[in-house]
Amino acid sequence: MDERTAQAPHAHEAPGSTQRAARDGGHDATRDRQRDTARDEDGHAARDSERGDNHAKGTAGEPDERNGDTNDDAHGDTSREGEKGHADDESHEKDSEGKDGDSEDGKSDKDGSDGQEEKPHSRKPLYILAALVLLLLIGAGIWAFATRNQVSTDDAYTDGNAITIAPKVSGYVVQLAVDDNTHVHKGDLLVVIDKRDYIAQVDQAKAQLGLAEAQLAAAQVQLDIARVQFPAQFQQAQAQVRSAQANLTQAQAAFDRQHSVDVRATSQQNIDAANAQQQTASANVQQARAQLQTASLVPQQIRQTQASVAERQQQVEQARAQLEQAELNLSYCEIRAPSDGWITRRNVQYGSFLQAGTSLFSIVTPQVWVTANFKESQLTRMRPGDAVKVDVDAYPDLELHGHVDSIQLGSGSRFSAFPAENATGNFVKIVQRVPVKILIDSGMPADHPLPYGLSVTPKVYLK
Repeated sequence: MDERTAQAPHAHEAPGSTQRAARDGGHDATRDRQRDTARDEDGHAARDSERGDNHAKGTAGEPDERNGDTNDDAHGDTSREGEKGHADDESHEKDSEGKDGDSEDGKSDKDGSDGQEEKPHSRKPLYILAALVLLLLIGAGIWAFATRNQVSTDDAYTDGNAITIAPKVSGYVVQLAVDDNTHVHKGDLLVVIDKRDYIAQVDQAKAQLGLAEAQLAAAQVQLDIARVQFPAQFQQAQAQVRSAQANLTQAQAAFDRQHSVDVRATSQQNIDAANAQQQTASANVQQARAQLQTASLVPQQIRQTQASVAERQQQVEQARAQLEQAELNLSYCEIRAPSDGWITRRNVQYGSFLQAGTSLFSIVTPQVWVTANFKESQLTRMRPGDAVKVDVDAYPDLELHGHVDSIQLGSGSRFSAFPAENATGNFVKIVQRVPVKILIDSGMPADHPLPYGLSVTPKVYLK
């Protein structure tokens, strides 16, 4: 600001106003000197703490420049107060504005000093961060080296045999001996179905068997008779043929005699009788020969009787099979446990009508293994017999040890209900998973097995 602008307001100032302006200016000058002294002391302290660090000294000089700018602003505020001191009310307002400006300058000086104190320590977080990153890299390298012969997956679950129990006959439940989640032993009685209908079927089958056996006995008697009767009939037929031939010979002689004598020595009646006897005898011979041919089929007739006996024997076997089936159906009315285990998913009540093949419940056997779905890239070095450690999510304190039993010859998607058709459309390669069966060798709780389907984390130690 030029001198003319600064002197123009003094021409109109009152004496009291001039004294107050001079007093205010004196106070302003005193405050400026105090601030300069404080800034110098702060600057010396900052330079001493950063001795030996050229970069830090360079940064410590910046607040002085900012402080210099602040002083210029403060002097400018003082001159503006002198310009606007022509009225008492206005001079009081400007005095308050001057004080506000001084407080702002103090704040800026304080900020500058804080900046000088923070600058030397601003690089420590960078060093700490670099050290943390280095430690992380070292830890990652150690971990990678330690786990180079280990593969693990969280896509693994407990598995085992679950036997589904279903009735083979229909009927009403008259006895129910199990409840949910109860333990049973092999051979224990579980369910009883009404037996009365099946007892009647057994009695009927027994009657059919008795009838078939009686018919078989009769056929065997007929066979014994046939073995004697048919040969005798054959011999009888042969005798009849010889008798008929003898009668024919006699009738032929009488016929020849009646035709060879003189007509006057015989009668026409005798001639006719001789003719009739000769024809009758000839017919009897033919009849006897026919009977002989029929009687000569003795072996065939005996075999026919034997076949009848065999048929009766098969009828007896059929009746016995029907009896056995009826007895089996009667035994199916009692459903017993095929193995030791626990009853699960019970779907039967007392008095219910059961249809053959309807699922009643399942029996979970004590044997438990782990089915782990490893990525195909994890199977490169895995072999049956590799040691495995299994962690169970449901029991954090339980640690199981086992070994790889077998690796399924096919991925899970290959045996799914709807296999992927990779030969159609665009192809996106997806890492496949292959089920691996892991048997538990030790660590299994003795009082109860693990439930099926629990999430586990197996870790395979590759050889």
